[in-house]
Amino acid sequence: MGIFDKFKSQGRHKAKAKDMSDTAEQRVNEKTGSRYEDQVDTAQQRTEGALGIDRDRERPDQP
Repeated sequence: MGIFDKFKSQGRHKAKAKDMSDTAEQRVNEKTGSRYEDQVDTAQQRTEGALGIDRDRERPDQP
C-alpha cells in the first residue's frame, strides 16, 4: 500500500488537503511572479487527481 492509497482511504482529510493545495499554489505563484502559473496549475491538478480529490476546475476569476 502506497502513501497515496493510505490517503485516499481517509476521506475526512480531503477538505484540508484542498486548502493546503490552494495555499501551495498561491505561494508558488507569488514567489515566481506567476510566470509559471499554467505549469503550477497542471501540477496541482495532477497531484489532486493522484490523491483522489475531485474538484471543479472552473474558477470565477478566469474568463
